[in-house]
Amino acid sequence: MRDKNETIFTKNYMVMLLGLFSCFLWGSAFPSVKIGYELFSVNASNSFEKIVFAGYRFFISSMMIFIFCLITRRTLKINKEDISKVGFLGFIQTTIQYIFFYIGLSNTSGTKGSILAATTTFFSVLLAHFFYKEDKLSIKRVGGVLLGFLGVAIVNLKGGGLQGGLNFTGDGFIIISGLIGALSGIYTKKIAKNISPFAVSGYQLFIGSILLIFVGILGGGKNIDFTFNGMILLLYLGFISAAAFTLWTILLKYNSVGKVTIYKFSVPLFGVFLSYFFLGERLLGLNIILGIVFVSSGIIIINREQKI
Repeated sequence: MRDKNETIFTKNYMVMLLGLFSCFLWGSAFPSVKIGYELFSVNASNSFEKIVFAGYRFFISSMMIFIFCLITRRTLKINKEDISKVGFLGFIQTTIQYIFFYIGLSNTSGTKGSILAATTTFFSVLLAHFFYKEDKLSIKRVGGVLLGFLGVAIVNLKGGGLQGGLNFTGDGFIIISGLIGALSGIYTKKIAKNISPFAVSGYQLFIGSILLIFVGILGGGKNIDFTFNGMILLLYLGFISAAAFTLWTILLKYNSVGKVTIYKFSVPLFGVFLSYFFLGERLLGLNIILGIVFVSSGIIIINREQKI
């Protein structure tokens, strides 16, 4: 008998709604994290303080998921043989990925970081080809990913465009973070088959956050000031990860990796829009329009391919 949830969460309109909502939340993290650094007096040049800040954020996310499950009586039980799997996911997806991401972002420009972070989708589509039959590469799928990536690049190119060459501890670390993110998505789909998406997200965020806090403090990220306004913002950042990671896990559980991951190209678009509204950062009209056209075209191509 077919899973009732599978019938709901495989519908294109549901994947689009939940996928875009998750990406909107992740996009809102861009201005929120920047504001958070100011409220918590996080040193812009101290990667380890940023790692500790991320650890606090993901710890709160895990607590939100656990409380939600207790209130709604959703099970958080997992089999003994699955504990190591969820723990490994937390280690690579939350701890390792974000260590590489924050250190890399500290050693490159925001523009290059945003574009290079989009390689996650590239890696996801390419790697999924070797793991899942429904994710085989095709001309349309590759074309859709290329259009999405081009859209992200156009949105982020300002003035003279990209400056300087690639450096390993900056650009290289962002690319490594993207590769780890892609592998994490594939692994999430694999283990979520027999585990509740809420349990997967909650436990992996909890384990990953504890490790992040430990690594950050060990590296010297101790000087974080807690304020009332800062805590309110941290709660919102916690909600972002709790909701987005859980919804994303549900979508990956019931759909092909390529069909879901293509929506991640919209994260930088939301980030640019929300940074304009909350931070007053410059909004390039033509770039935004072209970016939306290319990203939307890529999403449409990937989704149309699913029916062939």
